[in-house]
Amino acid sequence: MDLIEALRLQVEWGADEALLDAVQDRRAAQAAPVAVTVQAAAPAKRVHTLRPAAALPGGAAQAEMLAEGCESLEALEKAIAGFSGCALRDTATQLVFADGAADARLVVVGEAPGAEEDRAGRPFVGPAGQLLDKMLGSIGLDRSKVRIINTVLWRPPGDRSPTDAEVAVCLPFLLRHIALVRPRGLLLLGAVAAKAVLPEPERGQGIRRLRGVWRQVKIPGLAEAMPCLPSYHPAYLLRMPSAKAEAWRDLLQLREFLESKPE
Repeated sequence: MDLIEALRLQVEWGADEALLDAVQDRRAAQAAPVAVTVQAAAPAKRVHTLRPAAALPGGAAQAEMLAEGCESLEALEKAIAGFSGCALRDTATQLVFADGAADARLVVVGEAPGAEEDRAGRPFVGPAGQLLDKMLGSIGLDRSKVRIINTVLWRPPGDRSPTDAEVAVCLPFLLRHIALVRPRGLLLLGAVAAKAVLPEPERGQGIRRLRGVWRQVKIPGLAEAMPCLPSYHPAYLLRMPSAKAEAWRDLLQLREFLESKPE
């Protein structure tokens, strides 16, 4: 493996700084090693954007080309299954593509598969998924009426949060998935989903500031802007039951929005 390939692999694994082979004596005036350290760290920092063009050879750029060439959900799933530009697929059991209706009026976007989703190959099947089913049911929806997808398509090791680089690699597939379904709106569950889809400056805000406010987002392949409602992830609500009142208000907004959009 050459140096460029090794650096690309480290970036996909989430590395954001470079380390020297030996401990550096910072009390000594040695300009050369410091310059080498800064030069090595720069490539990793440049890829921490959510829409890179060619920052990750074989990664985000390849994903964008593959996604643009897919004219159906079946073709998209097949393209993702053969995609090798995301290191998460090497540690996950299988691809977690989607669940629900292919022509849904609402697309629900989560964060990343967990252990149970990784085993089942479907998003939101664990405790958070059971809560999501109850949330959807409270406003007259179920999985047969919505499309459920995740921002990241493979389980991160140990159920950790996906890195910016991992989100960037999977983002072209997420956006193309939305464009192929052509829903009336998006429900963005959690900070990872909200920050992946929303533009700047909203992307830099926390989910508590983002939730409950509709925003219009341009999705490639769709002529009109897509209404998006950020809200709390069900896993967060399981940890913080006190936030359920805010999530309920978000669901009421969502129901009102869908009722205003005829079939």
